Amino acid sequence: MPRLVSIAAVLIAFLPASLAAQDAAAPSSRSAQAAPAVLARHGMVASQEKRASEIGVDILRRGGNAVDAAVAVGFALAVTLPRAGNLGGGGFMLVHLSRRHQSIAIDYRETAPAATTSDVFLDQNGEADPARSRDSGLGVGVPGTVAGLALAHRRYGSGRFTLAELIAPAIRLARAGVPVEDDLLDTLTLLGGRLVRWPSSARIFGHADGTPLTAGDQLMQVDLAETLEAIARQGPSAFYRGPIADKLVAGVRTAGGLMTREDLRDYRAVVRPPVHGRYRGRTILSMSPPSSGGVHLVEMLNILERFPLRSLGAGSPAALHLMIEAMKLAYADRAEYLGDSDMVNVPLTRLLSKRYAATLAAQIDPERARPARDIRPDSRALHDGANTTHFSVVDRFGNAVANTYSLNFNYGLGLVADGTGVLLNNTLDDFAAKPGAPNAFGLVGSAANAPGPRKRPLSSMTPAIVLARGRPVLVTGAPGGSRIITSVLQVIVNTIDFAQPVAEAVAAPRVHHQWMPDHVVVEPGLASATSEALRRRGHDVRIGPAAGSANSIAVTPAGLVGAADARVRGGLAAGY
Repeated sequence: MPRLVSIAAVLIAFLPASLAAQDAAAPSSRSAQAAPAVLARHGMVASQEKRASEIGVDILRRGGNAVDAAVAVGFALAVTLPRAGNLGGGGFMLVHLSRRHQSIAIDYRETAPAATTSDVFLDQNGEADPARSRDSGLGVGVPGTVAGLALAHRRYGSGRFTLAELIAPAIRLARAGVPVEDDLLDTLTLLGGRLVRWPSSARIFGHADGTPLTAGDQLMQVDLAETLEAIARQGPSAFYRGPIADKLVAGVRTAGGLMTREDLRDYRAVVRPPVHGRYRGRTILSMSPPSSGGVHLVEMLNILERFPLRSLGAGSPAALHLMIEAMKLAYADRAEYLGDSDMVNVPLTRLLSKRYAATLAAQIDPERARPARDIRPDSRALHDGANTTHFSVVDRFGNAVANTYSLNFNYGLGLVADGTGVLLNNTLDDFAAKPGAPNAFGLVGSAANAPGPRKRPLSSMTPAIVLARGRPVLVTGAPGGSRIITSVLQVIVNTIDFAQPVAEAVAAPRVHHQWMPDHVVVEPGLASATSEALRRRGHDVRIGPAAGSANSIAVTPAGLVGAADARVRGGLAAGY
């Protein structure tokens, strides 16, 4: 059993503004609560769901490495955290292998079907139609999770476990059922209607009378167990070819989508070099495009390195103002330049450079907010008005994994492909339907992120590993749609600049600005005096959800310290 060490942390719970799309927070309103950190000597897993964390720790205890544990956790979360854990979505895994001195970014983001056109989400008048990308099969991307987890196991696992052995715990949970409690209860209570509108989903997530499962019920997922068993026997080809693939395609096309058997057959996860940065003597590793997360995390840190944050104080109006101004500048660049780097030219060298950051930092007034329109007045984004989860793993060998994966909305499209148990994503809403048209998280983009055949939509997922002298000292990441990057930024700044223990760094109230719309969202836990001080600097401050569940691990001289972010119920940091 993990040894618990109480490290003071006050955690804020909040209600999402848009329940289906808001993959940041638990869709329930709960009082603030203290969350103990966990101290362990040999291995640690921090995830959004306790059973999945325990499965990962068991793999570590039995001699597996961080990648083995991450693969087991990834499959388990598809069963125990169905609003975000998945087989029918995609994501990114960042791996640091200590003995090889090697860092790898595994891109298993969903791809658009080959028949996708640039105007697929426009109505007859050429305007963006959100229902097409969010509520129909047109929003379903070709799932990458199974391919990504299998690739991670094959190339970077310890060799002590077969893929079938890592999937086995998920199969047992799917067949035995999991109790409807904690985050599962919260999300089904508020979002069950999105599921039960589809008969194939209603049979799993609802009662015979059409109402969603509730407290005291068991979520049984027999079809999902059989899909997992097929993958365990045959490998990922069981998912991408044959009867399961046929059922996935049938589900998507019945809902009006474009996916074909050929799209599934041709899907590939991709190994990419991570984004690298340096911040106050530490190395920052994060995800490269098609995620915007790593690029703009490093960009913001490069800007903030020009300012003495530590002397300003954690949570001070002066420090928060500087972070907000850096956020605006980075998100303006995101809207203009970022897309699938396999399809468009992304100016990574410039965006990641210290020299460029210096020019941006020089534009920041330490006393006054800059209007968003003044940052990029010529942007087409000004012409027009979830669900994700993150887990972190560190093993006794010094290897580390930061993994973020998603269905986009809570429960994705809400549609289970009949006979598979697989919830389908609506990730293609992350494309810019047209330049300047906001997606469900209010993010705008340019033609660089337009829909296209086999293109990967831009993401904000930001799995991150911080190294000191070549060794991991922090593994972090978060869900939260557009708020992911700023959540990860603040965890890193809190630990490096303000020397906060990881539990406090994770628990601290967060702020968020994404350039457009031009307002700052702050969590309810931020002191009212601080909010007023930001308003006096010219910020339009609004109270609301600003962060996700940033499940993090710090590597310290005392051992591994895990912090499960209690902004949602049911998370767990566990170690041995």
